[in-house]
Amino acid sequence: MKLVAALRSVLFMLWMLVTVVPIATAVVIASLFIKGTPLYWMCIFWLRLVIWGARWICGVRHRVQGMEHLPTAAEGTRAVLLASKHQSTWETFAYPVLMSHPLCYVFKKELLLIPFFGWAIGKLDMIHIDRSKRAEAWAKVAEQGKRISAMGNWVIMFPEGTRSPRGQQGQYKQGASRLAIETGTPIVPIAVSSARCWPRKSFLLRPGTIDIVIGQPIPVEGRKPDELMQQVEGWIEGQMRRIDPEAYA
Repeated sequence: MKLVAALRSVLFMLWMLVTVVPIATAVVIASLFIKGTPLYWMCIFWLRLVIWGARWICGVRHRVQGMEHLPTAAEGTRAVLLASKHQSTWETFAYPVLMSHPLCYVFKKELLLIPFFGWAIGKLDMIHIDRSKRAEAWAKVAEQGKRISAMGNWVIMFPEGTRSPRGQQGQYKQGASRLAIETGTPIVPIAVSSARCWPRKSFLLRPGTIDIVIGQPIPVEGRKPDELMQQVEGWIEGQMRRIDPEAYA
């Protein structure tokens, strides 16, 4: 079984490589003529292929609860800030495919150096930061976050900062709650059990079903960053133990 999973995972990695080159090249060329949302959805086409490949090559499926808690496309540009559990690369690929609005990720600038993939995301309206310069990084997140929220787009952040192993909990930082309070944007907490199928720091994908649970928006008026993040953390970690109980036994 492990050999089969390894072969499927290698095939999946090849699938991502083969598909990213032409699509990223097209995005870079198209960026000379178009910007913003149209360019974003060009990139999402590749992510759809990735999620499709994970399902049909490696048997990784997903199910979503709570999508009704998010603003719909019909409701127009109503901004929210998504704060998600982070276990795997899978959710970073899946969220833009699942969400009806363009997402703005906050990510480390080193990702821009990845051939093709990094070149393409560098053309999008994202927030890339230098983690070694924390004060400058936060100033950039605050400035760009306000601008993007004012446009009605959704900022997405991973409060733990990095991927946490299955069944474990990282330190929840207050960047997302601080930004939500400064912009007056509700926080939507998200739990995801992606490490069940794509473990941290591994290229091996295992067949199974990933659960995504989207919580109700949490108002930020009159809140303090620390106690707001404690509420977000409590909700997410409680849901993680519900959707992946064997990992926390």
